Amino acid sequence: MAKLTHVFRDDALRERALSHRSIGARNNERLEFFGDALLNLLVAELLYEHFPRADEGELTRLRSRLVSEPALAAVARELELGDQLLLGPGELKSGGFRRDSILADAFEALIAAIYLDGGWEACRNCVRDLFGGRIAAAANADDKDAKTRLQELLQAHGLALPNYELVAASGADHARIFEVDCQIAALDLCAQGRGSSRRAAEQVAAAAAIPQVQMRLDHSGSDHAEPLI
Repeated sequence: MAKLTHVFRDDALRERALSHRSIGARNNERLEFFGDALLNLLVAELLYEHFPRADEGELTRLRSRLVSEPALAAVARELELGDQLLLGPGELKSGGFRRDSILADAFEALIAAIYLDGGWEACRNCVRDLFGGRIAAAANADDKDAKTRLQELLQAHGLALPNYELVAASGADHARIFEVDCQIAALDLCAQGRGSSRRAAEQVAAAAAIPQVQMRLDHSGSDHAEPLI
């Protein structure tokens, strides 16, 4: 379980960072904006140090993975921020403390609050403590194809695996084009993919499905497998 190493001198800053907009004007949106920029910079620094041979494209992909909404929400859950969030009645009732978007925003706001409370080195050290061990994992994730990543995402939320259906095959024998549907019944979702083989089309369909699944799970406000109609 990750732990926050910074001890706040100004607890009001910490409280502001954990205050969702549903509670009113004194919320964490400005801090979230600032924290997003700080995280991008500090994670970029870590990647630059750890992968001296990586080109710009590789570093950009790794940073995107590390600071994505699901990744930051995962850090927030390890820090148990969901139990500390200040939410309005509506968000409390709908399970906002479980929602990836709210958790990720609160974590970014908390990073900004640490910077304002303790300065650059305190913020930098905190990010290094939390993300140092995630660098290698992010690099290893490049080895996973889209179908594997989609499967792991669905399994992590207790959802059934997708069904891939070949819907069309066209073109000459030497230039066949396959079209595949990736169907996720639990979320009433279908993504399409095209490729020069059925396997390639399935990978494209899975890659297209991943952001749609993440969006549906985010809007559902729940980690349970309930169809969204």
